[in-house]
Amino acid sequence: MATGALTASLLGGNAAGASPGPEPADRLPTTLSLPSPPGGANVKVLVFHASAGDESPTVDAGIAAIEKIGLSGPEAGRFRTVATDDAGVFTNAKRLGTFNAVVFLTGGGDVLDPEQEAGLEAYMEAGGGFLGIHDAARTEPYSDWFTGLVGARPAANSPTAVQRATVETGDRSHPATKGLPLEWKRPDKWLNWTKNPSGDVHTVARVRELTYKPGASANGWDHPVSWCRDYDGGRSFYTAMGGTADSFAETDFRDHLRGALAWTSRLSRADCTATINSNYKAERLTQPNQPGRNDQIGEPHGLVTAADGRVFYIGRGGADSSRPVVIDWKDPDIGKGLGEIHVYDPKTGKVTLAGALTVFGNKGGGDELVKVEEGLLGIELDPDFASNGWVYLHYTPHAKIDRDKRMAVRQVSRFTFDPATDKLDLASEKVLLSWPVQIHSCCHAGGGMAWDSQDNLYIATGDNNSSGFSGGYSGNNPQPNYKGVSFADARRTAGNTNNLNGKILRIHPEDDGTYTLPEGNLFTGREPDEGGGRTRGEIYVMGVRNPARISIDKSTDTLYAGWVGPDAGEPSTTWGPAKYDTFAAITKPGNHGWPYCMGNKQPYRDRNLPDPAKPLGWYDCDAPKNESPNNDGLVNLPPVTSNTIWYSPQGGGVDYPRDADGVPSYRAEEQKLLLPWLKGGGQATMNGPVYRYDAASTSAGKWPAYWDGKWFVGDFYDADQPRHAVLTDPKTVGKGGLPTHAESLKKIIPVGAEGIRNLMDWKFAPDGSLYVLDYGRGFFTSDSKSALWRVTYKGGGPTPAAADLARKAAAQ
Repeated sequence: MATGALTASLLGGNAAGASPGPEPADRLPTTLSLPSPPGGANVKVLVFHASAGDESPTVDAGIAAIEKIGLSGPEAGRFRTVATDDAGVFTNAKRLGTFNAVVFLTGGGDVLDPEQEAGLEAYMEAGGGFLGIHDAARTEPYSDWFTGLVGARPAANSPTAVQRATVETGDRSHPATKGLPLEWKRPDKWLNWTKNPSGDVHTVARVRELTYKPGASANGWDHPVSWCRDYDGGRSFYTAMGGTADSFAETDFRDHLRGALAWTSRLSRADCTATINSNYKAERLTQPNQPGRNDQIGEPHGLVTAADGRVFYIGRGGADSSRPVVIDWKDPDIGKGLGEIHVYDPKTGKVTLAGALTVFGNKGGGDELVKVEEGLLGIELDPDFASNGWVYLHYTPHAKIDRDKRMAVRQVSRFTFDPATDKLDLASEKVLLSWPVQIHSCCHAGGGMAWDSQDNLYIATGDNNSSGFSGGYSGNNPQPNYKGVSFADARRTAGNTNNLNGKILRIHPEDDGTYTLPEGNLFTGREPDEGGGRTRGEIYVMGVRNPARISIDKSTDTLYAGWVGPDAGEPSTTWGPAKYDTFAAITKPGNHGWPYCMGNKQPYRDRNLPDPAKPLGWYDCDAPKNESPNNDGLVNLPPVTSNTIWYSPQGGGVDYPRDADGVPSYRAEEQKLLLPWLKGGGQATMNGPVYRYDAASTSAGKWPAYWDGKWFVGDFYDADQPRHAVLTDPKTVGKGGLPTHAESLKKIIPVGAEGIRNLMDWKFAPDGSLYVLDYGRGFFTSDSKSALWRVTYKGGGPTPAAADLARKAAAQ
């Protein structure tokens, strides 16, 4: 059946250009008296398809598709479709008030006179629903109100060719996108925008510009293609898709329209406020310290929230300018500092200094043979903290340093907290786990800790090595040492199966202050390989450089980690990739590469004695070998697992053509950026949490369900570096699969001098609000900008209101 005939048949004899019915067009002056909300349980949708020029060839296909959508699917979601090109309907109160939603399947130009536009405005003010499709964004080009209704205007030189592209469906809750593929590949005409609407509207889908040719007016990685918002009393949804007649025959595109129509016609509720920037409030909670006192905050280094809402946050050990910094190794007070634990109580708004540990961690700034990143590095609360008060601290005690050999002991200890006084009982310490670290040279101490659902404790440790002796590439120079202990060879630490540095450990703390090893770590510690005695059973992940922040999604027990890369600003065809800061979603034990491979199995070049400046062969990422003279672990290592996210000064997800052996070219002019939403420079990853929405919570400030399952990834710095929420594909997560979608958080978690400029840690509290530590504006100290912040949501619940649903049963 021809499309035009089919349309006429489905609409009861009204062809695409026909009037909606025989009722007289009782035109009213500017403001109509309409029922609020328009339409009723007998749901009707008006398709308006006028055009200032020739009618688009998509009109008949679009009307037929909407008619079919309305006649199919569950009974509670069905509706009647009426189509017209007569703009007089918008001044006919009796007629217009019967429609639950209006669809603009229009072409460009002026199609409404001022009175008719006023009628549409009155319809929205009464609580109506609007759906604009593709060229609807070109309609009423001189109307600011209509621009607000559709959300954005196409750029004049948008590409006109039909191109196949990938659509990222970032909203997994909205009925228009929740059933669609995470990465939806389809052909269409892709519009560019004169102004990106993200942040002013709620974007539910983006088109990935890497997958087609967007032209000179391209919008970049954040290219919205479908969005919605509550507008002027009603509900507005717009999709730039539907630029071809064939689009309307696609099952997935019809499902997209079905969900959009379900919301706009009040058949279902949806949250179209979740990513609108103005719906979030960022509030600084702590004040600057009083002079000479850290009464509010130490040198910020980590936080954790308790079930009762209290926030515990730690200071690494750097002191304010009034305290002495000792750098002379002959002085017994070398590097002595205080690792402080503060508690913020949201019920009272007060801060208490709960306790302080004497740590090795206060040598101020300088080069890597002066400064130090040790100190109080991590904090976690016992899963039964509410009843036992146990607090776990990861730190470097000053009392255990060996000044002669310049070695220290890192340990994880358990302390008991007294909730009545908000004080730690320092005498209650039980040391669970300790291991040696070299402290002649800084850096990269790690420090994060997290629990899984089985009450296993994960402990992130840095490799404690300098990359300054390898040109900022692989930290694999075996030569520099202090009294026989290498400090520039990460094969001694991160790449060593018999060393606890440069790892993520997994242990099960016991009530008596000891620990046991859970099943399923990377090693058992009893491997007979290569003579035995060459592995540590605590290792869950090896090959990480500086995992300062880790988190675990207890609904899946997926481990999320981020670590800082080395210092090379450019790739080298001799030595390998530039510095990559890394994020990884980890679902099983493994080797994540450092110092052999980074990113998606991009190898470094080996070096060894007698001349470490001479390159040897490329490391084999699938079968790496540790042939360092500083290695006391296995030579044959587990294969490297690709990481989820990596970025360099050149951009995110850097990749290159590879030769027959899989070695990248490392030529900057040949690079491809797989993750264009990322860029580095002075970069330092700060891994964040995965948000889990609690529908039972009555918290007024909790983040909405839209963010459920999204992973928060950030960087210490706030310029081009990441501060994003990303989606991963459950089918590829943990296997090196790239994120399927990302969106910026920089206006929700505000950047800039007066914002959260240096992000040090971020965690969601049980009430669904987000707590963030801003490190401050200096290094190795706290200053007036060092602060604890809270970010809350104030956008309200889904719309329409439950009482305004057209059919109550459809909401179930």
